[in-house]
Amino acid sequence: MELNAAAALGMAIVAGLAAVGAAIGNGIATGKAIEGFARQPELRAGMLTFMLISVGLIETVPLIAVIIAFLLLGNIR
Repeated sequence: MELNAAAALGMAIVAGLAAVGAAIGNGIATGKAIEGFARQPELRAGMLTFMLISVGLIETVPLIAVIIAFLLLGNIR
């Protein structure tokens, strides 16, 4: 296998694993937020805000991973 092909495959694996990790993190954060809504409905607005902020921050992980993978792929070529 050529170096470029291996680098492209590695980039795809990194991006895929980052997306899976973010999906798991989003599921956990959302599940805990729903548990909190059920326990204390009067705090729903505040918890919803924190949940949306945390989900947004979690979603940046795969984007950063893809950007780093593209940068590394560009350095190899």
